[in-house]
Amino acid sequence: MSDLVLEGRDLWKSYQGPSGPVDVLRGVDVGVSRGEVVALLGASGVGKSTLLNLLGSLDSPDRGDVRLAGTSLLGVNGAGRARMRNEAIGFVFQFHHLLPEFTAIENVAMKLRLRGVADRPALEASRVLLERFGLAVRLHHAPDALSGGEQQRVAVARALVGDPQVLLADEPTGNLDPKTALSLFEELHTVARERGIAILWATHNEALATRSDRILRLVDGRLVQAS
Repeated sequence: MSDLVLEGRDLWKSYQGPSGPVDVLRGVDVGVSRGEVVALLGASGVGKSTLLNLLGSLDSPDRGDVRLAGTSLLGVNGAGRARMRNEAIGFVFQFHHLLPEFTAIENVAMKLRLRGVADRPALEASRVLLERFGLAVRLHHAPDALSGGEQQRVAVARALVGDPQVLLADEPTGNLDPKTALSLFEELHTVARERGIAILWATHNEALATRSDRILRLVDGRLVQAS
């Protein structure tokens, strides 16, 4: 694929269990292209989060390589890898992990401020995204004043601010009711298309997964193309 943005090559990962090493990933190959939304399905505990963590360089594989826009993340030192991760990869998790002492717009802007972006442009970019996700009247609310769906929308906006090349999402709709989950997914899909962001998201929701461009299923440590 000419627009391939994120690629995992022959990824292996094991953890120490009571009876010895347990292979979680066994030679996984995966790639996601610009503007593509790919769903990752699999039973609980099968290794979906492990795979996302490896692709996002939050963890290192026992064997294999991860490439971001053609550059090996494993070949970059710790500081360089952290910088690439901050600039090029957005993360969304099942729990929003918003900072309770900051407002919605401040939570989103924090990511840009950590890059050294000045307050005014950081807040403006954050406002645009939050309004896009239907939070125009909630910009200055603290997380505990927002509903669960609103909190997750803020988390998604935070992941997308600054236009990362890749968004990795781990069960982002897992705590939402079906209607809110569908709405959030559709908004996310639209933004990915418009901004050319590659999205790989892990989910248990088979119905939502079918709305993705492709579905991958993790079975016994290996990926199977489901559609």
